[in-house]
Amino acid sequence: MTHFTWRSFVLALALPLAACGSADNARYLIDAPVPATAETRVSVRSVELRDVSLPDHAAGTSIFVRDADGALRPLGEAEWADDPERAVTGTLAQLLDARSTATVAAEPWPLRDGPSARLDVRVDKMLANASGVFEITGQAAVSAVAGQPRERVERFAVSAPITEVSATGITDAQARALAVLADELIGLLR
Repeated sequence: MTHFTWRSFVLALALPLAACGSADNARYLIDAPVPATAETRVSVRSVELRDVSLPDHAAGTSIFVRDADGALRPLGEAEWADDPERAVTGTLAQLLDARSTATVAAEPWPLRDGPSARLDVRVDKMLANASGVFEITGQAAVSAVAGQPRERVERFAVSAPITEVSATGITDAQARALAVLADELIGLLR
């Protein structure tokens, strides 16, 4: 009889804990679909994308929204499913590889023969605004390993409309903004 009571007691304690874990704490991917578009010809055959540098507000797992007063507030319990720096780097490498004639891989370069160029992307701001815009600003630098392309540093500012200020709406807008950023970065490699 004592055994049954003990099991009932443990079960009674476990149920409230299970309820706590079932809260809406969904995780969202940082990702951008690779559209079937023509590849843009660039002046290099291969590019190593350095790890993308993100500011603190974008480097954590919380999804933030800038309100009308300029304050950054977490979007409820919603979080990114992966480390944002790793996910943004991987997404941009995939987009650059698919949309250009160059072979693009994130660092460290995986092949024996080194890359033709290196691309360094430093993001100053990457966030959703309650006004309905997702923006990414920063600078990108291309360094030649073997002559081409011309080395340079350029600032970028891209944005995409947010259909609704929700985790899904922000995720979709971020994907579109990353695709626009990839196209701008391809311009640096021409």
